[in-house]
Amino acid sequence: MQAALPNLIPSRGSSDSNSPAGEFPKAGEFPKAGEFLKNDARGKLIVALDVSTAEAARKIVAAVGDSALTYKVGMQLYTAEGPQVVRDLVASGRRVFLDLKYHDIPNTVAAAVTEAAKLGVSMLTVHAAGGGKMLRAASDAARAVNPALLVLAVTVLTSLDQRDIEQVGIQNTVRDEVLLLTRLALANGCQGIVTSAREARAVRTELGDDFAIVTPGVRPAGAAHGDQARVVTPAEAIAAGASYIVVGRPITEAEDPAAAARAILEQMG
Repeated sequence: MQAALPNLIPSRGSSDSNSPAGEFPKAGEFPKAGEFLKNDARGKLIVALDVSTAEAARKIVAAVGDSALTYKVGMQLYTAEGPQVVRDLVASGRRVFLDLKYHDIPNTVAAAVTEAAKLGVSMLTVHAAGGGKMLRAASDAARAVNPALLVLAVTVLTSLDQRDIEQVGIQNTVRDEVLLLTRLALANGCQGIVTSAREARAVRTELGDDFAIVTPGVRPAGAAHGDQARVVTPAEAIAAGASYIVVGRPITEAEDPAAAARAILEQMG
């Protein structure tokens, strides 16, 4: 069973291009969130706002329009603009994937997750390598504020290959390390993981379907890989068992971001 995102306020109308300066365009309402997730590929697409200002983020959201509704706020944008950009996205009706990859002692991570949950985010990330106690603390903290919040454990970064993980002392193959960390995360309350689609199929085969898999490192066929090492296409990611895919530059740097997003949705099937 695929985990569903909370706080879904999808849109079938056009975005408000006349929103006041400093505000994200409002998303329209869609009556049945469950049907949206089940039948609409937009429910599986996360657009990465890897920019340095809220204004740049607003321009991307406006340009993408109704072609996507979930946006990733990562370390770059969050460090530049702080939690207000998250509040503004949530207030506009978008869902936020807060990708800060918390990795610290359990009490510190739990406190950070509590604050993130209060912002109204739909998904957030912690590093699985933080260990079982940290993962449990994060999961418990999220559940205390919002039981529907998805806590996702990052397994092996998609920028890393076999040689990279060996350099930091990991003797497992990438596949085996992802499986080990996934088991640890699920055993300690996480509702899903973040991993490349190259490992997603093995994870589904070994551990089933009752949790979410978020797949970064997704590029349309023919697109440049950038700094990603383990890259797949949107169709390959979904076929491998991804619940959600994260796409950044192929959409946000496109001449027509909405058209680029629609093309990716078509590839997802």
